[in-house]
Amino acid sequence: MDSTTTRTDRFSTDHRPLYEVKANLFKGLAHPVRVRVLEVLSASPDVSVSDLLTDTGLEASHLSQHLSVLRKHNLVVAERRASQVFYRLAYPQVADLLAISRSLLVEILQNTRAQLDSTVNLPDISVSRADDDSATSS
Repeated sequence: MDSTTTRTDRFSTDHRPLYEVKANLFKGLAHPVRVRVLEVLSASPDVSVSDLLTDTGLEASHLSQHLSVLRKHNLVVAERRASQVFYRLAYPQVADLLAISRSLLVEILQNTRAQLDSTVNLPDISVSRADDDSATSS
């Protein structure tokens, strides 16, 4: 960044289309089934629809809807081979994004677990029901 570029310039509204495209990418990821499909595709270069049905346990119509969303957001590509359709990630970076999000999730959960564990030594502040009842009848 040169001396004439300010922090505000780097995050100006001129970049709004990029932010919208990025948000749209995350919309494509915003369902557990789609994340699962992408993880299956991350583990294998080409996966048939029949294998995706087996791996996800979904009905064909539901899987089809999710694959359509993933195609719309340019996250997967389909290729017909004879009577079967195979899917693969549109970009290898999708697998990287999933790996990073899993790593982040593990760290968040570990932090949450540490916070929960720290509550074990807090003093008891519960009020017995008998105390509650006598206080409200007075």
